[in-house]
Amino acid sequence: MSLYRGSPTPFSSHKSSDPEFLSSKKSHLTEEEIFYTNCRAAYLSVFRSSLENITSKEQLCIVLQKAGRSPSQKTIDKYWTSKTSKLQFDDFCEILKREKPLTKTELLKAFQIIDKYNSGYITHDDLRKVLSLKGEKMSQGEIHAVIELADVNSAGKFDYNKFCTLFTLTAEQCLKSSVEKLENDAKIKRQQFGSHSEKSPERFSSPASKMFSGTRWNSEEEITPREITPRKGENKSSSRPSSSRSRRASISSTISMGASSTKNSKSLEPKNLKEWQNASLKGCFYLEEEGGCVNHQYRLYLSQKSTVYLTIKPFNLSQIEEKTCPWMSVDTALYVVKEKSENSQNVEPICFTEFHDKEKFYWKGELVSGIYRLLPLTTGCRLRKKKKQITGEAKLLYRNSSGDLTLTKEFRSALSDIFEVIDLDGNGLLSLEEYNYYEMRTSGEKCDEDAWDLCKKNFNTQKNELTRQGFMELNLMEAEEQEGDPSDLWVTLTSMGYNKALEMVEACPFIIDVYTEKSKPKLKVISLEQGGKLLNMAVCKSVVDKGEAKMMKGYDEVVIHTYKSDARITSVIENKGSTEVTVHVSMEQSKNCINSRGLNSFAVEVAPKSEMVCQHVMPVNERQEWIYHCNESIVA
Repeated sequence: MSLYRGSPTPFSSHKSSDPEFLSSKKSHLTEEEIFYTNCRAAYLSVFRSSLENITSKEQLCIVLQKAGRSPSQKTIDKYWTSKTSKLQFDDFCEILKREKPLTKTELLKAFQIIDKYNSGYITHDDLRKVLSLKGEKMSQGEIHAVIELADVNSAGKFDYNKFCTLFTLTAEQCLKSSVEKLENDAKIKRQQFGSHSEKSPERFSSPASKMFSGTRWNSEEEITPREITPRKGENKSSSRPSSSRSRRASISSTISMGASSTKNSKSLEPKNLKEWQNASLKGCFYLEEEGGCVNHQYRLYLSQKSTVYLTIKPFNLSQIEEKTCPWMSVDTALYVVKEKSENSQNVEPICFTEFHDKEKFYWKGELVSGIYRLLPLTTGCRLRKKKKQITGEAKLLYRNSSGDLTLTKEFRSALSDIFEVIDLDGNGLLSLEEYNYYEMRTSGEKCDEDAWDLCKKNFNTQKNELTRQGFMELNLMEAEEQEGDPSDLWVTLTSMGYNKALEMVEACPFIIDVYTEKSKPKLKVISLEQGGKLLNMAVCKSVVDKGEAKMMKGYDEVVIHTYKSDARITSVIENKGSTEVTVHVSMEQSKNCINSRGLNSFAVEVAPKSEMVCQHVMPVNERQEWIYHCNESIVA
């Protein structure tokens, strides 16, 4: 029952106002903007820029404390696993969304369980027993530090009511200090979230902005003077030179999109497609605990120049006609990058699947002979972490009348679906290579040749590959080794995107098809990883090449590129300057839209001489009109 494990911050007796003290100081800000400001304040109290990464558990603990959280070791381990090497600022924001500040009421309930007489006190002996024996155990030194707190201890008793008040006030003070530091430090202030100029009611309610016909662009460019907020002790009417005042360049775009018919009007599928050569492989998008997404990546070999038809779509596991899996509405895309040679770092983005027919996205064109990387993408608009909490836990195992451990029908069904997902070539068998992608996903380790030989001797195989029945037997053996404890099985299921109700909610299986008019294409899975810099480069190039570019008036080094297709809108920020820029993005005037950031208001820091994907936007309801209204402004 560690209440403040790892916290280097001493308890403070300072009084704090409201834990969301920003809401009273900046009542014109939305809840999202307040949240984001607090995120930046905490992050920039530890790092010089939000482009820097969290690189250790210790840093993660400190920056969470700066945000007014009191992370336990269990919480830290939850987000910093053996596979984690770094966390970005966006990851940090996602963690703060999930880990709410500990309230005084929650703390009091924990102590009241121990306080059987409801006296408001517990003895030091009882406190030692609880803190050293239950839950997340504290060291004797940490327990001694709690007992030594003069404000909450007297006559051998611990006043937990005072302690809870002091504890929550200290957490609030940490966040308040972070925000004050951000506001008072002139250097950091140039990177901060920025003041929000008053929106002109006329701008958003004018007849011109309400009358959309088909797809139409509406551009507005402005430069709004912004006063630098005076520091404490400075007179608000201080007559500082105009050169010291900050200015903010902004630009806004509006696109009205009609209701989607789910089918692209221009079909590019060849009429004689059945006569073309084909290569097909499956894969899967898996959501990571910290909010990222990993997926299979591929290499395509073409022996000669040919017309090529590429498709990617979610893979339906349902055996019942007219019944589709919940992930079939997840958006997918496939980016094609040409390699100069195998494993070469010298690459060139070529094309992507920009057209769609229902859930299928496709591209048709000519590719020369050579080696290509195929990079799948899902934007994160539709596939994201589920907030709904599942009560109860599905049963995975039971003992039959003979006392033998047996897989439940529901668990067998889930394992059968998992087998379909990891059988990448769809031949009904698992090769060592396919099985190792599964092992890397679920355990982080590979199965070597010796272990695979042992597996083939003990479980059902065909052609030296594991059958579906053999896969079931393998999981049953693992359960038997744990004497029926399902904990390890749940680790596997969670890694594969399942919740406690045995529903696959945080993964999206997909299938890729490559058709060539001439020689047969060769397609191979080469990795299971995040898209990284290569995918970012491919997405940025596609948007820059095909989208509309708008330069910030008065800030020519920053260009906003926006690309529109029938299915989604993607924007890229290009920074041509020699210094880092922070761009504040607001989507608050949009209608029926969902974006990949998960926030209607956020900021993006763009390194000098670089391009960065700002956001992907899709309709919440495809059958209704959706209006994309985005305002980007430089935070100076």
